Amino acid sequence: MSERHHAISYIELTVRDLARATVFYTAAFGWGFNRYGDAYAGIRENPNEAQPEVGGLSAAGPGPGSSPFVLLYSEDLEASLAAVRAAGGRIVKDPYGYPGGRRFHFHDTEGNELGVYTHVA
Repeated sequence: MSERHHAISYIELTVRDLARATVFYTAAFGWGFNRYGDAYAGIRENPNEAQPEVGGLSAAGPGPGSSPFVLLYSEDLEASLAAVRAAGGRIVKDPYGYPGGRRFHFHDTEGNELGVYTHVA
């Protein structure tokens, strides 16, 4: 799967019990997971293959029933940040690093929170 600039690339779901949720999604859909501690698991579509993550389960956040968190990929994070601001978006988390990348979060004009990320070598 190749990432495309400003395309939806990753979805995060908030869960109450990460262990229970990973068991459910494995049983229901055959998903595999990359565990990142007790609060996050990255979703792989097939547990038996090494493949990029397509989403994640997060035990930290506003709580189940909230909207899924959508991440868009960017080839140029600073340009995307400037474009979001210019379009009237409100930055709620300034760019920050995580293993392998950087991202920021914003609210669109309707109050939806989204994120934009890029890879860092």
